[in-house]
Amino acid sequence: MKITALETFSVAPRWLFLAIRTDEGITGWGEPVVEGRSATVAAAVEELSDYLIGKDPYRIEDHWQVLTKGGFYRGGPILSSAVAGIDQALWDIKGKALGVPVHELLGGAVRDRMRTYSWIAGDEPDRVADHARERMAQGFDAVKMNGTGRVRALESKAELDMLVGRVAAVREAIGDEADIAVDFHGRVSPALAREACRLLEPLHPLFVEEPIVPELTGDFERICASTVVPIATGERLYSRWDFREVLRSGIAVAQPDLSHAGGISEVRRIAAMAEAHGVTLAPHCPLGPIAFAASLQIDFATPNALIQETSLGIHYNADHDLLDYLVDISVFDFTDSHIARPTGPGLGIEIDEAAVRKAAEKGQRWRNPVWRQADGSLAEW
Repeated sequence: MKITALETFSVAPRWLFLAIRTDEGITGWGEPVVEGRSATVAAAVEELSDYLIGKDPYRIEDHWQVLTKGGFYRGGPILSSAVAGIDQALWDIKGKALGVPVHELLGGAVRDRMRTYSWIAGDEPDRVADHARERMAQGFDAVKMNGTGRVRALESKAELDMLVGRVAAVREAIGDEADIAVDFHGRVSPALAREACRLLEPLHPLFVEEPIVPELTGDFERICASTVVPIATGERLYSRWDFREVLRSGIAVAQPDLSHAGGISEVRRIAAMAEAHGVTLAPHCPLGPIAFAASLQIDFATPNALIQETSLGIHYNADHDLLDYLVDISVFDFTDSHIARPTGPGLGIEIDEAAVRKAAEKGQRWRNPVWRQADGSLAEW
């Protein structure tokens, strides 16, 4: 079998899909994207295609090594995301050719179903509480929420009270049996992160996610030592080397993204490294159906997988949602906040290529907001 073509599709709401064609008629799908930079990643995929055309798609590891290390300049979100989507598609091809799910090629299933969580949105306590109740009614027993909007390096008691008040409203709405994850989105300083986590301790969040930006990874040890709240991070770390320091810092949850951190091949290795440090895995996935399917294949083959993010109904998904590009949406049926082990070959999904092509005719140019502080200076989004 030989690779004959790579084709990318920019589709709403903010996704980039990749189809890798072969001379035996098997197409593998991947999702190589940096949200807000999809055209840049598509260009990187096109450049990498020069090497891949004519190659055997079965040699996944060798291709991964060449694509990530064969150039003088390495790493970073664009290259790692391009490789991630290619890697997903190559695993999809191999699984389809052999007639087995990818997790069978990774050693077989270690669980029968995977716990998931869904997002809730809103700035006011009443709104987030109502949205949390809606998620519980939909069958989820775990939710994630933004902890703050734009904040300063050190904040007022009023702002901290607002943070605690929103989380407290959700805790009251869903009770003590369900879980709340609180995402700081890298918006707070190390000092503010320590203070905020201490104030959230009585509400027992499942974890606080990305309290600081990845540039400040060296501060995670102090943050972890200052609180009993489990700390999660990793959506903006792109390789096992990026995770080395943070895994030693005391974090509880590693969150590599299957569309950013080198794909299935690299996240598999990051998961093993995390296990050696007593750290669980919760793949980051506010993206589309291919990234979600790839995440599930990792989850079902990874002993230390904790919980899986899903973008179903997330506030980013305007006009299109997680299920819109699938032929059979039942593969992502959620029951009691869990999803059953996928049994279809490859990534376990069938992409509706006609729907993808139609959406790609319109395309998308999603950009994240640019925030400013009250004094006009840039704020972390």
